[in-house]
Amino acid sequence: MRITQGQFSFLPDLTDDEIRLQVDYAISKGWALGVEWTDDPHPRNTYWNMWGIPMFEIKDGAAVLYEVNACRKAQGNSYIRVIAFDNTRGVESITMGFMVNRPANEPGFGLVRQEADSRQIRYTTHSYATDKPAGQRY
Repeated sequence: MRITQGQFSFLPDLTDDEIRLQVDYAISKGWALGVEWTDDPHPRNTYWNMWGIPMFEIKDGAAVLYEVNACRKAQGNSYIRVIAFDNTRGVESITMGFMVNRPANEPGFGLVRQEADSRQIRYTTHSYATDKPAGQRY
């Protein structure tokens, strides 16, 4: 299974040159950039681990690519993404986010059926990655 989150997730993985083009676009817009990683790819997991510190006022995309490669070296078997923040309205919000690394094996998700009161049926997704404790998932 291939996890599809963020921009470009239905396309083949981006090359470093393509990542650099997207980063340069974000820089041209004046957006702050960051690199994040996680081993829990559940769609509702919005709290990924920040790699380093957010990069404000970056002028060269090579600095971001350097951080991406450093994160790949340390967390190579995790999901890694680049995010861009637009704070022009005074409230920082993510305007761009895309994956730049995936684990070799993506276990995927299962659909869990729950029966509740009054014959109600609820469905939730369960990430197979979370069957193991953090740090041992991949």
